[in-house]
Amino acid sequence: MSLPSASHVRQQFLDFFASKGHHIVPSAPLVVKDDPTLLFINSGMAPFKDYFLGNKPAPNARVADTQKCLRVSGKHNDLEEVGYDTYHHTLFEMLGNWSFGDYFKKDAIAWAWELLTEVYKLDKDRLYVTYFEGDAGDKLAADTETQNLWRTYTTDDRILPGNKKDNFWEMGDTGPCGPCTEIHIDLRDEAERAGKSGAELVNADHPQVVEIWNNVFMEFQRLADKSLIKLPAQHVDTGMGFERLMMAVSGVKSNYDTNVFQPLIQFIAKEAGVQYHGTSPATVNDQPATENEKTDIAIRVLADHIRAISFTIADGQLPSNVKAGYVIRRILRRAVRYAFSSLGQKQPFLYKLVPVLADQMAGIFPELKQQQQFVQRVIEEEEIAFLKTLEIGLRRIDALEEGFRQQGNRIDGKTAFELSDTFGFPLDLTALIAREKGLMVDEEGFQKELAQQKSRSRNAQEAEQSDWTIVSPAEEQPVFVGYDQEEAPARILRYRKTVTKGKTEYHVVLDQTPFYAESGGQVGDTGYLESALSKVRVLDTKKENDLIVHTVLDLPQDLDADFSARVDHSRRSQIRKNHTATHLLQAALREVVGAHVAQKGSLVNEKLLRFDFSHFTKVTDDQLRQVETIVNSRIRQQIPLDERRNVPIDEAKALGATALFGEKYGEFVRVITFDRDFSVELCGGIHVQTTGDIGFFKITAESAVGAGVRRIEAVTADAAEAYVNQQLDLLQQVREALGNPQHLLTAIEKQGEEVAGLRKQIEQFAQQSLSQQKDQLAGQVKELNGVNFLAAQVQVTSADGLKTLAYQLRQTVSNLVLVLGAEIDGKPQLAVMLDDALAQGGKLNATTLVRELAKEIQGGGGGQPFFATAGGKNAAGLGAAIVKAEAAVSTALHG
Repeated sequence: MSLPSASHVRQQFLDFFASKGHHIVPSAPLVVKDDPTLLFINSGMAPFKDYFLGNKPAPNARVADTQKCLRVSGKHNDLEEVGYDTYHHTLFEMLGNWSFGDYFKKDAIAWAWELLTEVYKLDKDRLYVTYFEGDAGDKLAADTETQNLWRTYTTDDRILPGNKKDNFWEMGDTGPCGPCTEIHIDLRDEAERAGKSGAELVNADHPQVVEIWNNVFMEFQRLADKSLIKLPAQHVDTGMGFERLMMAVSGVKSNYDTNVFQPLIQFIAKEAGVQYHGTSPATVNDQPATENEKTDIAIRVLADHIRAISFTIADGQLPSNVKAGYVIRRILRRAVRYAFSSLGQKQPFLYKLVPVLADQMAGIFPELKQQQQFVQRVIEEEEIAFLKTLEIGLRRIDALEEGFRQQGNRIDGKTAFELSDTFGFPLDLTALIAREKGLMVDEEGFQKELAQQKSRSRNAQEAEQSDWTIVSPAEEQPVFVGYDQEEAPARILRYRKTVTKGKTEYHVVLDQTPFYAESGGQVGDTGYLESALSKVRVLDTKKENDLIVHTVLDLPQDLDADFSARVDHSRRSQIRKNHTATHLLQAALREVVGAHVAQKGSLVNEKLLRFDFSHFTKVTDDQLRQVETIVNSRIRQQIPLDERRNVPIDEAKALGATALFGEKYGEFVRVITFDRDFSVELCGGIHVQTTGDIGFFKITAESAVGAGVRRIEAVTADAAEAYVNQQLDLLQQVREALGNPQHLLTAIEKQGEEVAGLRKQIEQFAQQSLSQQKDQLAGQVKELNGVNFLAAQVQVTSADGLKTLAYQLRQTVSNLVLVLGAEIDGKPQLAVMLDDALAQGGKLNATTLVRELAKEIQGGGGGQPFFATAGGKNAAGLGAAIVKAEAAVSTALHG
């Protein structure tokens, strides 16, 4: 069967709404930069949040788009269902049409029906619609207007009432909200439809009776006291799941059987040497999966997860151990585990899927194709790192499986945490492996261990934040004037209180401000807010949902006064220099290292600049020198700033402006140029008026950040001069320490040779000492309950020496139980070594024994059943530990 093209179906949607007067906008990046409530875009409306909140006016009254969305954390979390059912995904596309104070229910409903039934030719007899039935608690009547509008297109038995949970949409605890109407489709076979009406299965989680479109009619605002008021304007917010739409227009019963996923699925099956059977277990908790089902689940997981992984990396978020980066690492490791266990892929495999996906999406999301090599490299390096620990972790679970079954078929929280902390197994991955083995995970115990770790590392932060208090209602949007002014008159529009770890701060929004809000790597401005009666220091400035938020320790007494907002000039001056130097650095890197260099992160503050960029090998010292030479040459040329504001995005691209992947650009942008043939970038930051203002540029470090990403740190102006002087001072100190030799390098090399010779002699003496001690100790071995036993305190200089001595004695004496103690650099160390046969016998365990003895030295340790070590705080307790060893071994041997 020939499947409908995903590209064609998507374009039909966009063309349809373009014909209805909608402006087509591109997808916003997945990674959210200035909304503290979101890590990722998780719905089609998220990029338009500011328009609904009233933070800024919508540039177009009618808009349509397809938005990349990710649901893998928080309230919207579909991760556990992915691969097991037919329609849940991590990354999905949300087709949407939007009205900002323009058309409302009548047009939205008419166009939805027209598109589905006349353009996509969906069977009207398979469609059901819902409307809001009302809610007594909110004093809302049923949405009979929507009900009556639907009667124009379908019959009453297909127009179903829905409760507040299903048919009243809210952005959050407060904010714009309203009733919605959903469109569902029944994709069951004729026999199934004849046996039971689809109306009974709407919103009942049936895999073939699914919601494909939701039209939200925003007409209310939820206040902090939970009451509702009417919005001044009515909006339409719609979302149609593209993958589910494809299932409907393709006449199949699984999203994975559509043209969206089949190219990936067929590639995975061929590359892995397996067959995709098309099985679809309905739920996660059914009977254990068959071998064919396990293979199919793994293929679906990979086909789904590679989309989320690839597009998130392309949009600027690298895998890491914190926040959004950790979410992506979890998804990637989950996919690696399926490839490893169910598809037999012991080598990196996921990265091979990227070209297939990039070609498939090039027409609508070109950012992945443009960064294909980089994304592949990042994924491959992540796979290599995780595969090293995956097999060890799986063996650890297998080794402990019998014990888990004895404790109620449950993996205890401590073990689950160890798997996470030591082997990099996210909790959901451990839970997945446990489920396949018929086990459960003590998630409460895991969370307790995690909380203890956070407490130990002082990472846990408690914050309380009040609602905004309105001081002066604003008819116009707050204005940023900081490109032209460092001081400006201002009035306070709103404020809120925040308490973090007992520290109280206030956030203030002004009607106009010269303070730059942290963005694009440049830190936020500091300074003062001053009136006739008050003067408060602005500690930081950040952007939140397009508001510029100023942080102050204390609120002014006269909130409704006229203020002067004044930026710290000295600090900003240095930030300007470092920011412009970052532009020059990127241009120089592209010239020296290659055109593939693209920014992957940056930090610009008053002290230094840090620039992360895509590159797969270390930048050589010679290349770094070339980069420095180019940047300083451009500084000496005193190139004037060419700043152009409100440039149409297409015109900016035609100028060759460098844009950042993962940044959201509007229709009009700001272009910063320092020589049209050298540096042209889209940028919202603060810059010097001429490159000569920078003075001097010096690279201080080059390092790796992650797979395919390098980092350069540098300083400018006075800081660069101070850095060079520090290096010269250090060089002079080294020269003086060596007696001011005429040839410094020769003197250092000679001293290095002498140190190496002395080190070799020390190692020889240490080996001789170990050999002598081994022979002496072997003569002290005695028989204890049928084993050879030795406990002694020895003289060694390192933990490695202690380990070496233990292994040498084990090779010399058979059937040995050995306990050695030593004081190394003032700290006590213990080592327990057992003959293999004794360790496997079950009565003795080196780890158990060393932990018991370590109590005498106020320490702890661990290891393997045949060899374990411990360290402690109390060296005076070594003698007691050695004495205690004989009784502990004797007791263990007696059982």
